[in-house]
Amino acid sequence: MAFLIIFCSLLVTVLSGVYLIFKLQYRYWIKRGVPCFAPKFPFGTLRLHGKRRHLKETLDDTYREFKLKVPFAGMYFFSTPVPLILDLDLIHNILIKDFCKFHDRGLYYNERDDPLSANLLTLEGHKWKTLRSKLTPTFTLGKMKFMYPTILEVMNQFEQTLRELIKIQADVEIKDLLARFTTDVIGTCAFGIECNSLKDPNTEFRRMGKSVFQNKRHGVLGRALMTQLPGLARKLGVKDVGDDVSYFFLKVVRETIEFREKNNVRRNDFMDLLIQLKNGSSSHDGEEKLSFEEIAAQAFVFFVAGFETSSSNMTYSLYELAKDPDIQEKARRQINDTLKEHGGEFTYDALQEMTYIDQVINESLRKYPAAILLLRTANCDYQVPNSDKVIEKGTRVFIPLYSIHHDPDIYPNPEMFDPGRFAPEEVKKRHPMAFLAFGSGPRNCIGARFGRLQSRIGLASLLRKFRFKTCSKTPAVLEYSLTSTTLAPVGGMCLSVEAIGS
Repeated sequence: MAFLIIFCSLLVTVLSGVYLIFKLQYRYWIKRGVPCFAPKFPFGTLRLHGKRRHLKETLDDTYREFKLKVPFAGMYFFSTPVPLILDLDLIHNILIKDFCKFHDRGLYYNERDDPLSANLLTLEGHKWKTLRSKLTPTFTLGKMKFMYPTILEVMNQFEQTLRELIKIQADVEIKDLLARFTTDVIGTCAFGIECNSLKDPNTEFRRMGKSVFQNKRHGVLGRALMTQLPGLARKLGVKDVGDDVSYFFLKVVRETIEFREKNNVRRNDFMDLLIQLKNGSSSHDGEEKLSFEEIAAQAFVFFVAGFETSSSNMTYSLYELAKDPDIQEKARRQINDTLKEHGGEFTYDALQEMTYIDQVINESLRKYPAAILLLRTANCDYQVPNSDKVIEKGTRVFIPLYSIHHDPDIYPNPEMFDPGRFAPEEVKKRHPMAFLAFGSGPRNCIGARFGRLQSRIGLASLLRKFRFKTCSKTPAVLEYSLTSTTLAPVGGMCLSVEAIGS
């Protein structure tokens, strides 16, 4: 009984101490004269209305309330004060002009216990800069042209799979099917492996890809520890990537490297470059070679980011085109007219001339961006231009990408899907930071060109051969998963599909 009393007393003391620390921290923005909604223990300003909502809604509340008043507003991510950047010129400074002062994202990684987490997305400082420069040659225009026939071959398999499927059922779960397509594309382009997930949706590559997004290793408290106290989390050996996923990718990369080196196989793909970096043949004098774990981490993030973002972009594009037959027909008409000019051949050059498809992709990325915000961390005290405010060293900065993309002052009637917004003359009228689907500056998405190529081939091929319509299972209003790290619709995406070509 005495032990229980002592334990309860200690627990009350600890909780009271934590509560007091939070309350003191919640005076951060008040003391600096930065406007902020009143935070609530323990979530800060993440739950402004007392209930769990999608983060994009919370960011949007702050963005709309303060965007015309100040260059940035205050938020609290649990107890951590976070500036939400509202001014597009300040965003330009952070991402481009003053990039040297904001070069890190501040994402959690644990190189020792969780090697796959230490990748180009999360790494910081000199290590990131060196790795970025080494990996950039993977995504040149020449490499895209080289990969084009491979992606087209997978696309032909996709068309066959879809044709067989609609013989049985008119309504198709298109999101999963597109994810299987991009899984097969990434598998062959990055690893030189035929994943065959179009033929079998339960292949290991597909299961592991789904696991990354659906089976989160930690709940709210675990993720709070990684974001709020990353140093402590690393000391405790906290991992982000699931053990099954980690084991699978380390095994696949190890076997791929061993097979290629033993049999002297060269494919001029992503894995080829990584192997060269491991052996030092692509390094400058004095540069360290990449370890096996570093190679696996880059292959992992390329696979995960590549299959999910492109499949989501195509899913949302087809959803909007199914709802608006006129836009769909306009896109199809340009595809067919362009192919006629190229003798019916679906060449790389023909694809580049399908500019309306690009506008559809951009408008889909505007309305449904894969990431709802960009993260940067100040590596020194930063004096905000034309202001007496300072963003202090170590402060993590939020850039509300989703809110900017849905700002009616930038994009009138933002909920309307209008590819015309991305006609060249319209783009020129807007601030360069008004569209941030791939980020901007030195730390923009390194695989943007590859992602666009996947989406272009996918949409152009599908619209050429199939017509998409809404059905009884198609959601009229989209709801988004609160647990997904991307903007993922709850319940997938079902569309009616009919073949229109041979």
